[in-house]
Amino acid sequence: MASNTKKTEMRRLRKTRASGKARKRIARRGSTPAFPIHKDAAKEA
Repeated sequence: MASNTKKTEMRRLRKTRASGKARKRIARRGSTPAFPIHKDAAKEA
């Protein structure tokens, strides 16, 4: 069985690694989603 210190260290490490995952996922997509603006003009050109 693991010691309380080791359990605590592992909990803290797990929380640190998991923190910010939602923010990082959003950041990977970029700040603003691509909107379908002027699609017809692009087809004519």
